Amino acid sequence: MSITRYARPLAPIFAAALFAAPALAQTNAAPFYRAELAAPATAPRAIAGGVIWQCSGTTCTAAKGHSRPLVMCARLAREAGPITSFTAGGEALAAEQLARCNR
Repeated sequence: MSITRYARPLAPIFAAALFAAPALAQTNAAPFYRAELAAPATAPRAIAGGVIWQCSGTTCTAAKGHSRPLVMCARLAREAGPITSFTAGGEALAAEQLARCNR
């Protein structure tokens, strides 16, 4: 018996995986979080809440993490400074939540 006898039925599965991986990566490319800082970021990247934040000027964005939006906001505020607005999945934190984020 040769290995090719067993490998041939698996070829379509491997081909599908090769084409699906880039598609999955593209769907995760859009930022889930967006924060506006009170002052421009001092670094182009920050790690807060277990995700990598990309910052330019006063705007920071990141992919979805595993914590609640308020927790993600507070962790970014500790790393990057006061936050003037924070959205998660297109929904902005309320004023009282934003105040808690900046404590």
